[in-house]
Amino acid sequence: MRNERTYGVIYAVVAYMLWGILPIYWKLIDSVFAIEILSHRILWAFVFTIVIIAATKEWKALKLIMKDKKQMFYIFIASILIAFNWGLYIWAVNSDKIVDASLGYYINPLFAVAFGMLIFKEKLNYWQAGALFMASMGVIIKTLQYGKIPWVSLGLAVSFALYGVMKKLVKANSIVGLTLETTMLAPVAAVYIASRQMSGVGAFSKENIGVILLLIGSGIVTAVPLLLFSSGAKRLPLSVLGFTQYIAPTISLFIGVFVFHEVFTSVDMISFGLIWIALTLYSFSQMGLFKREVEEIA
Repeated sequence: MRNERTYGVIYAVVAYMLWGILPIYWKLIDSVFAIEILSHRILWAFVFTIVIIAATKEWKALKLIMKDKKQMFYIFIASILIAFNWGLYIWAVNSDKIVDASLGYYINPLFAVAFGMLIFKEKLNYWQAGALFMASMGVIIKTLQYGKIPWVSLGLAVSFALYGVMKKLVKANSIVGLTLETTMLAPVAAVYIASRQMSGVGAFSKENIGVILLLIGSGIVTAVPLLLFSSGAKRLPLSVLGFTQYIAPTISLFIGVFVFHEVFTSVDMISFGLIWIALTLYSFSQMGLFKREVEEIA
């Protein structure tokens, strides 16, 4: 069990590091319409996962899960959630809202922890509850500074937290689950790409070979971290998985501020600082650095 949890942490950390640097990838192809990037991302992820299925000979597992209507329903919901999340994130990055997007993934663990407690009856001890409260204060401060509902941040947070819930419910392994998700989305993506091409405005018609190769490669940069995330999600409770997700938005935040020079105010520093302290507090509680045992609370 301990080894499984260790592997889960490794898979999750690597996944979040890869997700953290994704803004740079999407910025390289920001000349392409956001929905078209999303469609290519879905289509080429589908192709990549089919190749993996063929190489690993997972056809039997694929067919088995397809016979389970309840599991297929969970996978269908997961596919809708991840498509929405991908599309909103691509749009946010290419609309110079990387800081807002990073806030979304800072908020996301709060929802992940809440869903873990409500749906899977997971528990937090007092240290972890304190970390959750501190992170919540950081988010509230940022929201008040924003002056209105941060719909980009909330949309990313809720959609990915719910996606995590669906991945906990799906009993398929990582590659089978992702293959089925992209299989459900690929026909719509292919039709959209074809319609853009026939209208003469598709990326394959007007973009250079570098952009075209990056669009094709989006399948790989999409599938690899998702497979790692799925593997981690199955080995870790949502309460742990949720807080490790701070890695990705921290990397993205630094990229947004220092690479693409987005605005980052002193209020932002206070808000994000509270969240970083919460992450440290929670991480220490998970590693057993607080020696005194505390009673768990619901």
